[in-house]
Amino acid sequence: MLLGVCLGTNDLSRAAEFYDHVLAVLGMERTMEVDNEVGYGPAGGQSCFWILEPFDQQPATRGNGTQVTFQASNNEMVEKFHQTVVMLGGTDDGAPGYRYRPHYFGAYCLDLDGNKLHIMHEPR
Repeated sequence: MLLGVCLGTNDLSRAAEFYDHVLAVLGMERTMEVDNEVGYGPAGGQSCFWILEPFDQQPATRGNGTQVTFQASNNEMVEKFHQTVVMLGGTDDGAPGYRYRPHYFGAYCLDLDGNKLHIMHEPR
């Protein structure tokens, strides 16, 4: 069972400010903070997503073929998430739209460190 996901950053305070706004779109908030990492989770819940400075003190790099996928509750949330990322300095990597399956609405973007983020909504 997966407990959470960590992404590296080269500027923790800048990344935390970015994710404070981006993850708020999904109802997530900052749930913990220590010297070299910041955790996020659902309001009142435990951390399940962290941004951190790498433990080995080497520069953080993105993974080729790596992405973190977030579940949106509707298509508008997908659009707002993507728009917020781009507005805060992230990069568009696939505009919101229907793809893969008839009711699958998603978007792709990169955070400030080049980490790939995927946001999607698919009614069940």
